[in-house]
Amino acid sequence: MFNSYFLGILICVAGSATAFYDSYSDVVELTPHNFDRLVTNGDEVWLVEFYAPWCGHCKNLVPEYKKTARALKGVVKVGAMDADQHKSFASQFGITGFPTIKVFTGRKSHPYKGQRTAEAFVDAALKAAKDKAYDSLGKRSNDYTSDKSDVITLTDENFKELVLDSEDLWLVEFYAPWCGHCKNLEPHWAKAATELKGKVKLGALDATVHQSMAGRYQVQGYPTIKLFASGKKTSDSVEDYNGGRTSSDIVTFALEKLAENVPAPEIIQIVSEDTMKACSEKPLCVVSILPHILDCGAACRQDYLAVLARLGDKYKNKMWGWVWAEAATQPALEQALELGGFGYPAMAVVNAKKLKFSTLRGSFSETGINEFLRDLSFGRGQTAPVKGAEMPKIVASEPWDGKDGELPQEEDIDLSDVDLEKDEL
Repeated sequence: MFNSYFLGILICVAGSATAFYDSYSDVVELTPHNFDRLVTNGDEVWLVEFYAPWCGHCKNLVPEYKKTARALKGVVKVGAMDADQHKSFASQFGITGFPTIKVFTGRKSHPYKGQRTAEAFVDAALKAAKDKAYDSLGKRSNDYTSDKSDVITLTDENFKELVLDSEDLWLVEFYAPWCGHCKNLEPHWAKAATELKGKVKLGALDATVHQSMAGRYQVQGYPTIKLFASGKKTSDSVEDYNGGRTSSDIVTFALEKLAENVPAPEIIQIVSEDTMKACSEKPLCVVSILPHILDCGAACRQDYLAVLARLGDKYKNKMWGWVWAEAATQPALEQALELGGFGYPAMAVVNAKKLKFSTLRGSFSETGINEFLRDLSFGRGQTAPVKGAEMPKIVASEPWDGKDGELPQEEDIDLSDVDLEKDEL
């Protein structure tokens, strides 16, 4: 009796030693026995950490998580489960690493992907509570966090890294979830973000939650839209957007600003897989095949490259890639894009993601190429599938040195020992 009593005490002490959050903590210790009752079947919003006692990152998180629970007391519930001890139960929520933090609203949950600070946890929890409140009113809070949205959700914590430290051109909407004008703007903002993807980044920041950045940029009404110019960000590179609120207005403004800021593209020679891959990652890749250097000297080639450079500058806001290769150096590429059949120079524009291309049928002149590219930019022109249903392999070659070509030297043949008069018959 005595031994079993103390054995029970030792087991309890050993069990509590592995728990990060004791009964005095504001963090609720969750188990398979109370999880459904408290979390999935409850009415409250929960922030839940799935941890393992041996996990170093989990141990480091404890003070911030306790601070979070104190700050949210009476507003949002904060809990933690030893997912190493309760592997089978935790697996139903897709827990594969530690710590994993999820936000639960009843049976609905989504992963928390922000910074592991008390401030960031509080922001995420309050947003979830606000969304739940709006849902109960039959309304919807502005929500750009959907996987389908191309609008980037900004916070006080990620604003510097994503916006201020980037070289990209940004349009940022500072909104309030209760703002009617913000709700009206939301579908237009999302559509504009999709149309501008790969060219201009569109972000949205809930200024009622992330007040530090809203205050820094003197946001006093909602929605407020600000432009952060491409390149290094300074106070002079931020300006207010006062244009229309339709997606068309937003896209037009953004592209005009992009044209003012974006440099002309470099016309790059295809000499490796990397050079072609970089072009293929663009919305469209303009591929030119120029005559062999022996058929068109250095001055002739420079004239062609100058034409391409001027057109690259004209269409720079499209963010296309521009590459060229010498005739016959990339036979697989020429075959895949049906180039060279009518001589050189030749041009095709390829969408590497869709594996579609369009070939220049007119003259390889500034006017001819401009008409070809203008039609493509308006969605006109015939397209065909890339031959082989994949982008062709690139042959490694030496870059052009800018000089004229030289014919290969003929080998000298010594005829001194040949008797030309001897009758071989």
